Amino acid sequence: MVKIKKENIIVKPEDIQPTSEHLKVIGTCNPAAIRDKNNDIVLFVRVIEQLKKIKDNHHYYSPRFTGKNKCNLSIDQFRKDSVDSYSDFDVIFKDGTKRLTFISHLRKVVLDSTGFKVKSIDKTPSFFGTANNGELGVEDPRITKINDLYYMTYVSLSMQENISTSLAVSKDLIKWKRKGIIFGEQDKDVVLFPEKIDNNYVSFDRPESGFRFTPPHIWINYSKDLVSWGKMKSLGLSKRGEWDYDRSGAGPPPIRTDKGWLFIYHAVLEPKRKAITQYIIERMEIEDSISGKLDLDYSIYCAGAALLDLKDPSKIIAKSDIPILFPLKKHEIGGYEAKRVIFPTGLVVDENKNDILLFSGGGDRVTTIKKVSLNKIMNKLNLSQK
Repeated sequence: MVKIKKENIIVKPEDIQPTSEHLKVIGTCNPAAIRDKNNDIVLFVRVIEQLKKIKDNHHYYSPRFTGKNKCNLSIDQFRKDSVDSYSDFDVIFKDGTKRLTFISHLRKVVLDSTGFKVKSIDKTPSFFGTANNGELGVEDPRITKINDLYYMTYVSLSMQENISTSLAVSKDLIKWKRKGIIFGEQDKDVVLFPEKIDNNYVSFDRPESGFRFTPPHIWINYSKDLVSWGKMKSLGLSKRGEWDYDRSGAGPPPIRTDKGWLFIYHAVLEPKRKAITQYIIERMEIEDSISGKLDLDYSIYCAGAALLDLKDPSKIIAKSDIPILFPLKKHEIGGYEAKRVIFPTGLVVDENKNDILLFSGGGDRVTTIKKVSLNKIMNKLNLSQK
């Protein structure tokens, strides 16, 4: 595990005013991060708002964005006799489809150049779903600056396109032009490289389906226009038996170093493979700071690192053979589906050029910043793989 030089919670649910009197903020996590033209660090934080319980013996309810350009919310109702099951997070209908009892938008947070001081938080949603794009919510953004433009990929949820990834472009991180869906149903964790390679834009994504020969993992793709993607293939980052095989996805956009593209990714340790999780815990010499013993009956979201060839990023030069970051802090415990969560989505190089500032979701509830030495990460990579 990499030693963290400095760490703070940057945004928590209590910092955000709900969008509607019918909603309560339960999560502020998984932010995109980028330096702006003033050298400030700008985050776009996913704000999760859950519908307050409505006293009604005959209906269940679900929020939805309905505006064309403005942030308009509607609360839809469904008769209980049309519902198969209900939980705090979703309504499942008798035909197997579902609606959510929560909805997400993105809130802009401006930090100073160090990343550790909050200068401002937008009082209203900065980026949100519309009737035509993400009416059931927008989630987990990543931002890449290519030349003079900012490109934001984000997960868009809708009743027809289900869970897809969309793209928006901005000159100033304020006004965004939506380009629509770029990766289709059940395709998430899309990040763009900050420059063209061999005259092509390059991205990572993580397609997923109900039928699988392998668990969901990272793919690489190429494009001439950032909208139509081809030459798709698996990155081959994780192999059967390795710590990150169960599920992996891109973290922040990769950054260029003199040794290759440094790529931080998340991977999930599943309860079905307790033996390998226990091996990792023993090798990392870690224990729960609260109870002294880790609960292995829940999924654990960790972070790994890989080094990719500068000219051909489908070639893996080296990778970490155990996680570089493991969720042990109190604020990293208590996710919705996973018990422990570090979910890195934003990375900015520190002003000293020797460290990185890694922005992550902690416990599906808060946004954190971790200052880590670039050399310390490089030292965790198995460079003998080259």
